[in-house]
Amino acid sequence: MIIDNGSPKTLLVNPNYYSTAKDGIWDSVSSIMPPLGLAWLAAMLEEHGFEVSIKDFMAERNAFNDDVQYIKSQNYDYLGITSTTPQIKSGLLLAQAAKEANPDAVVILGGVHPTVMTDEVLVNDSVDIVVRGEGEKTLLDIVLGKPYKDIQGISYKNENMEIVHNVDRSVTPNLDDLPDPAYHLLPMEKYFPAVGAYKKLPAVSMLGTRGCPGQCTYCHRQLGKKVRTRSGKRIAAEAKMLHDKFGINEINFYDDTFTTNHKEVFAFIETMKEYNLSMSWVCFSRVDSVDYPLLKAMAESGCHQIMFGVESANKEILRNIKKGINMDVVTRAIKDAQKAGIDVRVSLMIGNPGETRETVMESMSFISKVDPDLLIYNVTTPYPGTEMFKWADENGFLLTKDWDKYDLRHSVMELPTISNKEIDELYSYAYKKFYRRPSYILKRLKMLRSINDFVNAFKGLRAVIKTSFKK
Repeated sequence: MIIDNGSPKTLLVNPNYYSTAKDGIWDSVSSIMPPLGLAWLAAMLEEHGFEVSIKDFMAERNAFNDDVQYIKSQNYDYLGITSTTPQIKSGLLLAQAAKEANPDAVVILGGVHPTVMTDEVLVNDSVDIVVRGEGEKTLLDIVLGKPYKDIQGISYKNENMEIVHNVDRSVTPNLDDLPDPAYHLLPMEKYFPAVGAYKKLPAVSMLGTRGCPGQCTYCHRQLGKKVRTRSGKRIAAEAKMLHDKFGINEINFYDDTFTTNHKEVFAFIETMKEYNLSMSWVCFSRVDSVDYPLLKAMAESGCHQIMFGVESANKEILRNIKKGINMDVVTRAIKDAQKAGIDVRVSLMIGNPGETRETVMESMSFISKVDPDLLIYNVTTPYPGTEMFKWADENGFLLTKDWDKYDLRHSVMELPTISNKEIDELYSYAYKKFYRRPSYILKRLKMLRSINDFVNAFKGLRAVIKTSFKK
């Protein structure tokens, strides 16, 4: 029970999730990075004088029962739990534990999965409110005590236990209006990047944008089709703060497409030069969102790796998933990045709509020719809220709605053009085909320059062996 009659207390939680894909590449190379969404929520509450804390169970990596005991032991008026699809089972179990121990607390779920599967989440007795979409202003309204009926962007249960969906809240048009994420509330020493994705440590993630210009059917465009970009100067100032206050030496920009706004990327680069910071950084992008002058400037400012989502080399598959690229653009972007001095990491998916053994082999052949520096294969996963999920569900291709299986390694669709057994075999074979090429091994050996390079190479090799030699 709440015994503090002062300002309301809010606890924000990032649940852990426990993948069963022990033979997948992400089991061996995955990162743990700050839950920036929660950090922004906390910053908004702090800016308005409210007491707030964050518990990142992903970073803590304790046994689940320990997480439950922590939730039960705390005193709070509001509990906010974020959840992606693989996290939702843990998130709901934590909500249940919270209600059992503290029935007067308001339990709020937010994040991608509750946004798109709102009714599924709200039917749980332990959940009071779902925050849909961006949550900074919405959570503030809740903690301020505004009547639920007057708060945009929430769904809740009324006095008759009927689910009510309020109107959507508009996204924040200018991201510079938001306070900097509350990194000081996070266990910064516990975050680490993926194997092969860093040059310096410690390293943490940042976001410079929200939204994506792509129309890909496998992505949920929760944050809008229009990309909103923080100013380059603001991004650089945040990077400097992370360096000065927490000793961070590298930034991983996990934006869907960090390079959408070239003007602000250049502004970030110039401001970093003014700060005379020798931080390294990596980013995610699209092959149609870069050119050589930009890539060269990025490399000179410390960018040492860029990831491009290519997903397939087959034209029909690319049309099916609305990727909006072609192989000429892919080839140019990879070669331009490598010429500029930036390592290229490419992601491909196995099991797209229309996939056959032949289309997978076509992608494997193409990717060996363009020869990126790193390659990641994922099993195509139609997440709830995406066009692909709707297509698979309506056509009877979904095998399960056990969200624990939505981990980029399990086949959750049964396609008419390729069996799941073939997908499983090709997933393992793809890693062998790419990473066991003598030319690739020789190239990587020539690139080893430091102890960190050797450590990364060893960890990466171990992950590939574990994945490609699956029985």
